[in-house]
Amino acid sequence: MKHRKFGSMDWEVSVLAFGLAGLPLLTSGRIDEVSAIAMIRCAIDHGVNYIDLGYPYWEKMHEERVRALSLALRDGFREKVRIASTIPPRLINSREDFDRCLDADIRRLEGNGPDFCLLGRLTRDNWPALRETDVVEAAERAMSDGRISGIGFSFHDHYQVLKEILDAYDSWSLCQFQYSYMDIAHDPGVSGLKLAADRGLAVVVSEALRHGRLTRGLPQSVADLWSTAARRRTLAEWGLNFVWSLPEVCTVVCDMGTMDEVVEDVALADRAEPECLTVQEEVLVSRVREAYQALRPINCPSCRPCMPCPQGIDVPRIFEIYNDAFMYADVAIGRSIYKNEGHDIGQCTKCGSCEGACARRLPILHWLEKANQLLGC
Repeated sequence: MKHRKFGSMDWEVSVLAFGLAGLPLLTSGRIDEVSAIAMIRCAIDHGVNYIDLGYPYWEKMHEERVRALSLALRDGFREKVRIASTIPPRLINSREDFDRCLDADIRRLEGNGPDFCLLGRLTRDNWPALRETDVVEAAERAMSDGRISGIGFSFHDHYQVLKEILDAYDSWSLCQFQYSYMDIAHDPGVSGLKLAADRGLAVVVSEALRHGRLTRGLPQSVADLWSTAARRRTLAEWGLNFVWSLPEVCTVVCDMGTMDEVVEDVALADRAEPECLTVQEEVLVSRVREAYQALRPINCPSCRPCMPCPQGIDVPRIFEIYNDAFMYADVAIGRSIYKNEGHDIGQCTKCGSCEGACARRLPILHWLEKANQLLGC
């Protein structure tokens, strides 16, 4: 297993991190603890030393995942890894709320709590209110009393918003981005990763395979391009190597759901190197990206003059989820993301303020209706 320096910390992290969001389920819908324990221990035995608890959209499922992890980390396995916990901004209205959420994960982990605590999915919309709660000061206190060893945040917004958050405090230890070969110029793009790394933060990447969408159900235009590659790689290898090729990236969180996925990803991580793609391969990946993007039905650049919506509807994000459902021919994941993130197009009053502000004069109300029909089921 290859390892890289974790930001400015005196510690090296495995280039592959284990994410709990994909743990296998029984037919009852509960976590398959036997399989989960075997998978987690196999990954650790092969050098994985960073575990991400995932974004806790649903508390009950989050508790089950952390319970399975706690069982897997008995018998000396806990000492071999560091754990990252994420707290959603919607749960934090005061410094006390931060302590309550952190202490809950400490209890779930049988008293041996997370090493890192992340504020989840920071954006221009939630950051100002969150900052007013003095949540970073609460996290700094948790560091000083030994409950955690580092604080960070996950991020999904523009470069300038990232810069504002980084400028606000010098306490950040790590930053997590959703990043793949489809995201080089997307919220905040490769420039955002480089900015965080230049500030000394450890850069953690999730969704390098876009919920697995980059490895299955390929449109014909994309499949034809991959078939021209001089060197044959699996689709997972293309996706992961693209991210690992960036020297700024410390580790990539993979939500593995089967033992076969663990074995495959560990094998790929054993060969991971910065700048591992040739120029010709980088060109091919760019052409694949363009082929996917040509399938987007809505030409929305996420420039956000349509925001904020009086009803709290995140128009650019909804259009992104809708476009992805078509690009990757995967409506089920689109509906899941729409639901998990708490969107509700039904709240739209058709006031038209978004259309009036749109620089491209997109028929936003028309597309919101289309998105509601597809995603709001």
